[in-house]
Amino acid sequence: MNTTPGIKRLEQICRQKGTPLTNQRRAVLEVLLQRTDHPTADQVHEAVQGRIPRTSRRTVYRVLEMLVALGLARRVHHPGAATRFDARMERHHHLVCIRCNRVVDFEGFRFDGIALPRGKPHGFEISDVSVQLLGTCPACRKEKRKPRKEKTHE
Repeated sequence: MNTTPGIKRLEQICRQKGTPLTNQRRAVLEVLLQRTDHPTADQVHEAVQGRIPRTSRRTVYRVLEMLVALGLARRVHHPGAATRFDARMERHHHLVCIRCNRVVDFEGFRFDGIALPRGKPHGFEISDVSVQLLGTCPACRKEKRKPRKEKTHE
């Protein structure tokens, strides 16, 4: 995947805001742009450490929050699972496995036309809509069908 447009956007925003473009900031965004599995902060940290070994977990968490605040990444989450991050900012939807919490992008053109509610329902100012479809991924379905091995007592 070509990460250049995303990195150029980060460079532009950092220049506009007078914020230094650190190697860690660049590395965190590159990891997000290269992955499609919606990694957790810990997974991003692990990948960044492979590039910049002394990068702390705290630094990665701060950079992820900064990227979200700048509109270069978004949080993807559902109840009971760790927050995941996604650098794909255009409207898209997700398939979520209820067993392993895997998140996969889903092009649901029928869902793209969902209109935002008018006004502020329950006081919420709605800015976007995305759909999460919950189910069981192929790997978990396959695992479920496998016979469980009996424990042997010796």
